[in-house]
Amino acid sequence: MERAAQPGILAPVPRVGRYLFFTLAPGPRPLADALLRFAQLVDGIAVVAGLGMACVAAVGAAVPGLREFPDLDGAKVAIPSTPTALWCWLRGDDMGDLVHMTRQIEHVLAPALRLERVVDGFRYGQGPNGHGRDLTGYEDGTENPHDEAAVLAALVAGDRAGLVGGSFVAVQQWVHDWAAFDAMPGPTQDDMVGRRRSDNEELDDAPASAHVKRTAQESFTPEAFVVRRSMPWAQGSQSGLVFVAFGHSFNAFEAQLRRMAGLDDGIVDALFQMSKPVTGAYFWCPPLRNGRLDLQALGL
Repeated sequence: MERAAQPGILAPVPRVGRYLFFTLAPGPRPLADALLRFAQLVDGIAVVAGLGMACVAAVGAAVPGLREFPDLDGAKVAIPSTPTALWCWLRGDDMGDLVHMTRQIEHVLAPALRLERVVDGFRYGQGPNGHGRDLTGYEDGTENPHDEAAVLAALVAGDRAGLVGGSFVAVQQWVHDWAAFDAMPGPTQDDMVGRRRSDNEELDDAPASAHVKRTAQESFTPEAFVVRRSMPWAQGSQSGLVFVAFGHSFNAFEAQLRRMAGLDDGIVDALFQMSKPVTGAYFWCPPLRNGRLDLQALGL
């Protein structure tokens, strides 16, 4: 059977989501066996999975194009790199189901990998174009490519053995500063984003620092299209956005990130006035074969 992409990559954002981040356990570990057990749980829709550099290297393999999240020397804002061995995005309608799936995954990966961090996400509202909203009330993902354009942006194609149908994903957890956001008048908030919150219309006269202008995917050379599948999160008194961007490589995401950080022209994305990333990691999302995760590229 031919390989196929994990369908959750291109599917709409679910009602609830849960992000699991695993690290390698110390000492000798039966990692290959754990990954093979894990592969049988991953259907690519209820569970989307990605492997980090540490995990791939620990089984003596290499995935062309996979690298660690960059340290951006010279950036005018803090953008942390927090490499992680394995990532899961659990997707569904009921958080209780995701709790039980977490237990299953944790069990099959033990003792080789241990669960380091869990972030619970959710879909919030609906914007004018049908996308969910960030907790600030602005629609998220307006500029996502669709249909065949989304496939071309998100998935590996060509003759790259074992990688076709896979995807590379960048994951960041952003924490919003609500005091800073609430102190901004409504028009200032719109200028920060580059769109009106009320109808999602792009502002022609938005400042150069507006997020929409910083990340306009068609304004890069080459064009920097990614497929965003972000979700709001909240825990205790903190909340923000789990930013998730799938691509056929990391190049488009990095081009956007560098411009947001002011490395292109010295202008920092205005979003940093009220939000900051606290994590950043890269993963390779293998394709499926016969409906389950295909680890052939790792020699498994």
